[in-house]
Amino acid sequence: MIPSFEPTVPWPSLKRSLVAILRGLKPEEAEGVVGGLIEVGFEAIEIPLNSPEPFRSIEIAAKLAPDNVLIGGGTVLSPEAVDGLDAAGGRLLVSPNVDPAVLRRAGERGMVTMPGCFTPTEAFQALAAGASALKFFPAVTLGPVGVSAVRAVLPKTTVIGVVGGVSEADFDAFGRVGVTAFGLGSSLYKPGMSAADVAAHGRLAVETYDRVFGGVHSA
Repeated sequence: MIPSFEPTVPWPSLKRSLVAILRGLKPEEAEGVVGGLIEVGFEAIEIPLNSPEPFRSIEIAAKLAPDNVLIGGGTVLSPEAVDGLDAAGGRLLVSPNVDPAVLRRAGERGMVTMPGCFTPTEAFQALAAGASALKFFPAVTLGPVGVSAVRAVLPKTTVIGVVGGVSEADFDAFGRVGVTAFGLGSSLYKPGMSAADVAAHGRLAVETYDRVFGGVHSA
């Protein structure tokens, strides 16, 4: 019997479990880009910490976002970085790996967490550390077949997300194997893009998500 792993902070009920990954975003772009994505329907936005002045951008984004929108950081690799994220107002932590110390500190700060995993071992380590959701990364390598194989041994309540080489064109194939959350990076935003272009990409992702999943969907 598979144990029931309870997340420290549950994955929230979102209309669409779409996470915008804004790697490379500059503080002076944050208000326009983040505001546009919120306007078209995004409720989770991640600014990776290897972006220019990431905590400043996160602070700007957190101040303009309504309460139902999660603003957070990605590529969070240390407990100290969790503290910085918390100080900036971030409520979402995304990482490329599973680090129990990072997840523990994030749980203490009440953050929603989505650590990266690739194998069943890493997936169960993340769940044991209280992860809110799992981020299968890089999803382009695993593909729907690989994700499905790992998902078969996980608790049925596990929220599964995919990141890495994923765009709205992949929603249907991954959705068929139980994936409900998607992290969109370069298909949504690349450094130097205008806020209007990012919003247009975001609108397409939202429309595709609604079509594939039959309207709005809560993970």
